[in-house]
Amino acid sequence: MSLVTQSHLRFFEGVLHAADWLTTRLKPSNVAPHLKTGERGEEDAFFHLRRQGYVVVARRFRSALCRGDIDLIAWDRDTLCFLEVKTRSSRKVASAESSVDGDKRRTLRRLARVYLRQIDPAPATRFDILSLYYSRQNAPEFELFRGAFDWY
Repeated sequence: MSLVTQSHLRFFEGVLHAADWLTTRLKPSNVAPHLKTGERGEEDAFFHLRRQGYVVVARRFRSALCRGDIDLIAWDRDTLCFLEVKTRSSRKVASAESSVDGDKRRTLRRLARVYLRQIDPAPATRFDILSLYYSRQNAPEFELFRGAFDWY
């Protein structure tokens, strides 16, 4: 990624964080704190993946055909990745990625099939989990699990 592109990305990320901060100050929401943490995580995950060279093509993909959503859909070179983002404020209880259980995997697979119906021919695909951990002093820690699970 070029220096100019990195600068633009950092600028855009800063503007977005500032707008989020201003919005919460002007119009406090009734959103639960853990949901706010999740939204922040998805936003930070987007920028992290862009820095890693991913091309994000969808955020919070939903379908009327099945419940749930896919947090991010992105190209990693020639592979279409369906990403589940898990955000935690600590590692004390359990790892973030461990919360992607069998039911969530089935939901992600169903939604991925719906998404892939739009693409012909179907590309190489994989399911990734991106775990984020926030601590008070440090920048978020990212752990990307490529190919975290398969179609079956």
